[in-house]
Amino acid sequence: MKPSKGIYLFVLPALILYGIFVLYPAFYGLYVSFTNWDGLSAGYEFVGFRNYRNLLMYDTIFAKSVVNNLKFMLFVVIGQTTLSLVFALFLVRNTKANIALRTLYFLPTILASVSVAFIWAAMYDSNFGMIKAILGLFGVQNGPGWLADPDIAIYSVAFAQVWAHTGQLMIIFIAGLQAIPADLFEVAAIEGASKFQTFRLVTWPLIAPAAAIVIAYTTLQSFKAFDLVFAMTRGGPNNATEIIATFIYRLAFQSYKFGYASAASMLFLVFVAAITIIQFKLLRTDRTG
Repeated sequence: MKPSKGIYLFVLPALILYGIFVLYPAFYGLYVSFTNWDGLSAGYEFVGFRNYRNLLMYDTIFAKSVVNNLKFMLFVVIGQTTLSLVFALFLVRNTKANIALRTLYFLPTILASVSVAFIWAAMYDSNFGMIKAILGLFGVQNGPGWLADPDIAIYSVAFAQVWAHTGQLMIIFIAGLQAIPADLFEVAAIEGASKFQTFRLVTWPLIAPAAAIVIAYTTLQSFKAFDLVFAMTRGGPNNATEIIATFIYRLAFQSYKFGYASAASMLFLVFVAAITIIQFKLLRTDRTG
């Protein structure tokens, strides 16, 4: 039976809200990106592609924020995916000890990002931090400046992100592992396959969908780390932890360059879309090949 046309009215409120709060701001932001609006003035000048040209050709801080974001993303994606998979492999059985450890590893996920930032900023403290105390037990008196050294600051922040969300992604891998039929492992054992061969030929192909979800989610998560980065370092030292999100925030709400910030936001959108498309193609090739 053909559905009544009136049924489409049920989705109309959602479409209206989506248009007001998503589509309109997006297209208005695109329009503003071609102006020099400061966010306060009633009028503004249309400047064409000048904002985009300056960002792509002359703005060294924007270029640095893109590089930092890539470093942050790679560290988080590799770290979270690897650790969550390792934890899932060790804790896949539903024993009391494993369930307790799963709960323990999952707990950081429920913390707000700002809370995680304050916890790790205190741990990284070069005078009274826990990490300094632990290193001191091994005779290391002058450890690295985790958040003060421009060469390692972005990785120090990324590690806090990994710590906070590894337990969440571990649950996804555990669900994928528990969905694999036990018969396949029995067959592999009968055929004399080693643990590595069993993982490569049985486990990994069957948890590839879970891995794709984890990698895609972690990638998007790494681009939304504004609150963690801003609370820990404010983008410092010397823009060493400046990511695109904090760069846009500074432009809009500290320098009042809303037109310029809108252009950076549009480039950010294109950048994330390109990363997502490339990742999707690579993951699809891996799963089908």
